[in-house]
Formats: sequence, structure tokens, C-alpha cells
Amino acid sequence: MGGVGALLRPVAWKLNQRRDISSWLAKWFPKAPAKSVVALKTPIKVELVAGKTYRWCVCGRSKKQPFCDGSHFFQRTGLSPLKFKAQETRMVALCTCKATQKPPYCDGTHRSERVQKAEVGSPL
Repeated sequence: MGGVGALLRPVAWKLNQRRDISSWLAKWFPKAPAKSVVALKTPIKVELVAGKTYRWCVCGRSKKQPFCDGSHFFQRTGLSPLKFKAQETRMVALCTCKATQKPPYCDGTHRSERVQKAEVGSPL
């Protein structure tokens, strides 16, 4: 009754469905990640506890700076937080300008003219 045409329809539908899923994934997980934005122009001092794992915000969009709150995912940045484990309990300065060469720790880059001239919330 259905013949060959009936057999082809489900296959064509599945191909279209895959294409829809692919475009949905591309929307949420872009191939080219967004640039990090300057969250603040000064580091934040925090006490890290030995053995505890932390997720440092890479994108600069988190409302819980310097730590990740998932904003990178919901704003579709393509970026992921930097997960690290504290080796000892101590006070450290964590970067919030997102331009450090020693993430997640501040290396003084926030003092540069480039960072100081940038607007908070804008990429460098």
C-alpha cells in the first residue's frame, strides 16, 4: 500500500531532524568562542581551602566573580570555567580582568593601560 515512497519518508524526516538538532547545538555551543570580558579592573582576594576544587570564571560574565555561576553557558559564549584545586589554605588574589597570563591568579595585568582604558563588561 505505501510502496517505496512510504519507506523513504521516515529516512528523509530523520535526516531533517538531525539537521535541526545540529543547528540547535551550534546555537548553544558555538564553534568560535566569544572573547572574555573585563569583569572588574582589580583582583579579588579570597581564601582558598586546601583540597577544595574551585571553578574560576573565564568569560567575565559571572555575577559571582571571581567564580563561575554558569553565565558562560546561558549566554552561549563557548567558554568554560577553569577548574582548579587549592594545594594549601591561603589568601590569594584572583584575576577579574581576565587578561592574566597566570590564570586564575592575578599577575598585575589589570594595571596595564589597555585594561584600565577598557570598559567593564567589554572584551579586551
